[in-house]
Amino acid sequence: MAAENALKSREVSAMIKQGFISDQTLSFSPSRSISKLYSPTSSPSKTLSSPPQPPQLAGSTQSLTRPSQSQTLYEMMSDEQHRDSKLADRKVHEKVHKLLQNAPFRNPNWGGLVSGDVRLTVVAKDGFRVTMDVHKSVLAAKSRFFADKLRKDRGVSHCVEISDCDDVEVYVETVVLMYSEDLKRRLMGEEVSRVLGLLKVSAAIMYDEGIGSCLEYLKAVPWSEEEEAKVISQLNELQLHDDLAGEVLLRVSSEPSTSARADEIFMRLLTGVLQAKDDRARREMKTLISRLLREDAASGSNNRLDVSKETLYHLCHRCLSSLVLCLSEATGMDDSRRDRGVLMAEIAREADNMQWIVDILVDKKMGDEFVKLWADQKELAVLHSKIPTMYRHEISRITAQLCIAIGSRQLLVPRETRFSLLSTWLEALYEDFGWMRRASFRSIDKKLVEEGISQTILTLPLQQQQGILLNWFDRFLNKGDDCPNIQKAFEVWWRRAFIKHVSEQENTQLQITLCDYPS
Repeated sequence: MAAENALKSREVSAMIKQGFISDQTLSFSPSRSISKLYSPTSSPSKTLSSPPQPPQLAGSTQSLTRPSQSQTLYEMMSDEQHRDSKLADRKVHEKVHKLLQNAPFRNPNWGGLVSGDVRLTVVAKDGFRVTMDVHKSVLAAKSRFFADKLRKDRGVSHCVEISDCDDVEVYVETVVLMYSEDLKRRLMGEEVSRVLGLLKVSAAIMYDEGIGSCLEYLKAVPWSEEEEAKVISQLNELQLHDDLAGEVLLRVSSEPSTSARADEIFMRLLTGVLQAKDDRARREMKTLISRLLREDAASGSNNRLDVSKETLYHLCHRCLSSLVLCLSEATGMDDSRRDRGVLMAEIAREADNMQWIVDILVDKKMGDEFVKLWADQKELAVLHSKIPTMYRHEISRITAQLCIAIGSRQLLVPRETRFSLLSTWLEALYEDFGWMRRASFRSIDKKLVEEGISQTILTLPLQQQQGILLNWFDRFLNKGDDCPNIQKAFEVWWRRAFIKHVSEQENTQLQITLCDYPS
């Protein structure tokens, strides 16, 4: 019994430690207070309205105290969040204190002026407030907002309070900037987000020199992707009618002439990749451009510029012409002519170029016409059959690529086109399959190719399926693994052809009964 009680006691203690049961003997009373660094003293003054802000929320120093109580896990996590928040507030207070320590208006001899004649108070949403004794002459000279508000009652001290501020530190720094003689040097090394905050405050109080300096800074420094999004959002929100703001956005917006020449630029880029001399650089740029085109398509933006269908098909015809030329040369080649290895590399290169363009067409759902174009290449298919497999097997990858796209429903082409494709190129694909698996510098997914061929065959009428699959059956028995294994397609055809589904068909015609009711 004693052992059982001890065990239960340990279980309860463990649960208390984990915060699931309150321990009445424990108590914790955190408190959080926000102190103000500076506060105004009462004196005869004139209170002015602040620049355009959200509805004012007059803040005051607060002290929050939690009654003594036992803590659970949830309360402990909540207290940790309070501590983090308190730490963040302390950091802000320290930064503000540092700014004010070095502020020119704290120097009684600054500029030969007497002590400040405007008491400016900035109040945060959480009640934290900072009060500064600044000079009317500086505020009025730098800010059109203050010039308008302080233009009357010369010789009278003023009080200005700006309430409900998002970032008190930025407001204080903006006031300090008004006293700076070299804003460019002052901003050097600042974070972009910081300068955007200064820009927002400068725009609110119509501090033109500050606006210009912030824009010049943004125009000159590099941005990360996250910073770029913030810059665009902030400038669009502020709607600054300033030539500098437009110059800042030139980095991310196209001029009309660039938009009109977009297809010309795409043509230059794609042609450059196809004709690149360094194979490694060529492969890297292919991967990069393909990824960028996919990302653009995935964004769904209506304002994006895209490569045109005409450009892609122009490149397809160019690659086809090059393939025909290379294969023609290969059929008439003898030992006295060019090195065979060089020619084989050219054929593989042109075939690889074609595959890349076809990939782009399929991704952009523009590849239907290419299936017919490829199916109509009778001359190329004849040349293909006359040269050794080691030279030509890369070309059959194009056929495999199209079968995979058709089988995965990415290409929708008429039945005649599908049958023409297989009639022209399936035999060549059978012949080259072994080399494609073993010798290709890029590995192929054997199962994916076999599935694509199978699905393409099974989209044809049953009689056409029969002719193709019986031919495959004989070839597979002789070639084995050097021939694609499309047994699944053969099984489906077998069931369709030889297993009759006999069932009684019920009359399922729709019956409609019309009833008349007296009105």
